[in-house]
Amino acid sequence: MIKKLTAMLFVMVTFSAMADPIVTDSTSRSTTQTTSESTTTVKSPPPTAVAPAVTVINSDVCAVAVSGATQTQILGISFGATMTDKNCERLKLARSTYDMGMKVAAVAIMCQDERVFTAMMNAGTPCPIDGKIGEQARALWEANPDRIPKKVKSKD
Repeated sequence: MIKKLTAMLFVMVTFSAMADPIVTDSTSRSTTQTTSESTTTVKSPPPTAVAPAVTVINSDVCAVAVSGATQTQILGISFGATMTDKNCERLKLARSTYDMGMKVAAVAIMCQDERVFTAMMNAGTPCPIDGKIGEQARALWEANPDRIPKKVKSKD
């Protein structure tokens, strides 16, 4: 019975697959007309002055890097420079001279700073001058006040 039912289904499926397709003729006509008006506004970023990166690579250099920039609608300016730290140089020179065994010369280098000079005089150990130390140096300093280091003016 199952064989008959299966054969009958097969025959029905086969006949329905052989049926003629349905064909429909249609004609379609389409017309599209588009009119557009557009305005394009281009917004660009403002001009920019970029400060240069000034680096002091060696850490044993007594220099400070400075850079800056400014920008207007018309003109942009940028700059970069290094500035020497004189007190740093003085310390390094005194340290190197002292390490070479020239202690009096190292003290003389440090005495170029008015603060050190004043501290040495107040301590009763005047700075060396013309190869003289101690009381001989004090007498030379008093005889030559124009050679005393001047106070550095602050930039305040």
